Parts: sequence; C-alpha cells; structure tokens
Amino acid sequence: MDLVKQSDVSTSQDEETEFAIDLRHGLGLIARHRMACGDVAKGFGLWRLALTLSWLDIRLRYRGSILGPFWLTLSTALMIGSLGFLYAFLFHTPIRDYLPFLSLSLILWTFIATIISEGCTVFVSAEGMIRSMRIPFSVYLGQLLARNILILGHNVVVIVVVFLAFQVPVSFAAFAAIPAFLIWMVDGIATALLLGAICARFRDIPPIIGSIMQIAFYVSAVMFKPEFLGKRGWFLLYDPFFTLLQIVRQPLLGSIPGYATYLSAIGFSIALCALTWYTFLRVRHRIAFWI
Repeated sequence: MDLVKQSDVSTSQDEETEFAIDLRHGLGLIARHRMACGDVAKGFGLWRLALTLSWLDIRLRYRGSILGPFWLTLSTALMIGSLGFLYAFLFHTPIRDYLPFLSLSLILWTFIATIISEGCTVFVSAEGMIRSMRIPFSVYLGQLLARNILILGHNVVVIVVVFLAFQVPVSFAAFAAIPAFLIWMVDGIATALLLGAICARFRDIPPIIGSIMQIAFYVSAVMFKPEFLGKRGWFLLYDPFFTLLQIVRQPLLGSIPGYATYLSAIGFSIALCALTWYTFLRVRHRIAFWI
C-alpha cells in the first residue's frame, strides 16, 4: 500500500515538473531562450489537447444549431454570390473569370483576418485556464490555429462548388499552395503570439488592429484582380497581406507567382517570426500577470 502511495506521489510530482511554467524575472537571455523553447516544444507535444479544445470551441459556438458551422458556409456563399455579380459588372469582367477569383480571395482573407483578430485576445480569452492550469502558452496558439483551419475546411466547400460550376481547371501549379499554406500556419502562430502578448498589456490595441485590417482589405487586391492596376500596382509587392495572399491564391487559380512575390512574402515572414520571438523572450514571464 505504501509503495502504491509513493508511486502516485512521484507520478504527480513528475507531471507537475513536466508542465511547470517558470515565470521568474531577471533571468538572462540564454535562460529565457531555453524556457521559451521548452514552452513551444511542450505545446507541440500537447497537439491533441489543442485540437480537442478547438473542436470544443466550435461545438459550443454552434450548440443548438441545426447546420452548425455550415451556417457560416451558407452566409459566405450568399455574400460571394451577391458581391460577385455586382463587382463583375462594375469591373466589366466576365462572371466566369471573376467569381472563382472572388470566392477564393474572400475565404482566404477571412481566414487571415480571423486569426489576426482572435490573436489579439488569445491569452485574454484564456484567462481562466492560464490562472488555474499549468499549460504552455503555445497550446492556446495551437487551439486558435486549429479552430480556424477547421472553419476554413467548412468554407472550402464554397470554393469547390464555384470551381465545379464554372469548370475552372486545376493544374499541377496548385501543389505550390501547400508549402505556401505551411508558411501561413507559421505566420499565424507568430502573429497570434505577438499580438496576444501586446494586447494583453495594452487593451486598446485590438481596435487599432481592426482598423488596419479594414484598410488592408481594400488595398490588398482582395476584391479586385491585381492586373487591373497594371503598372500602377507596383506597390502591392510591398504589401505583406497581398504577397502572402497571392502565394496561396495564384497557384490555386492555375499559375505560379513571380519570384519577387515569394521574396516579399518570405522576407515578411522571417521578420515577423524574429520580432515575435524577441517579444516572447521579453514578456513571457509577464503574460500571466497582465491578463
């Protein structure tokens, strides 16, 4: 009986040690880097927990609904249908060419905008769990990313229906969207971590981010094709939202973006990840107190 009790105590102690979050202040850069890497590594190890939490979020959000997340799919389809015919007329573009572009653009942009918007409150919304449970901060980032990927999977139905209705050919160029989407996932985690930490300290940042995203929606070639601008569209290569959107959208439409687009997107991703990691090293031990 004593052996059983001792084994239970040692097991519980091991678990506490494994999932402990060190929030000590005044540590050196190497120690902070080691703890941050441990946080991320443990978060990856708990990917099943992040996936379960994301699925639970979706079930709670649409609890009592008949169609569940497909209500969002239906509303997206209605918006694409109504805006597609209107803007095709305004841009003097055949609906056969414009509607597949618009459906792909709006659904991909919704994915980006939602991650940025929810990333601002990723830690604030998990205040109860952070204060009561020893879970790596990276788990909440995985939960946010997995939830939005599941919702994107529901909205992909609209793209498939539009492509089939207008007989849009899908070439081998579409495979180039796979590594581009992996870049999206890395950027999504980095963005949520950066904004989540900053917005936990400064609660007036989310409205500013919302205003920036509204402006970016209109200037990042979401509603219009970039070729409509002709030579005047040179500034789009300096727009990170456009280049990141383009490296996924254009291969799915049958062509490969130019090297300048990839260089811009990859350069922005590297800068974002570097800034995020530096910020995480500086404020990781403070997040639990800011919320």
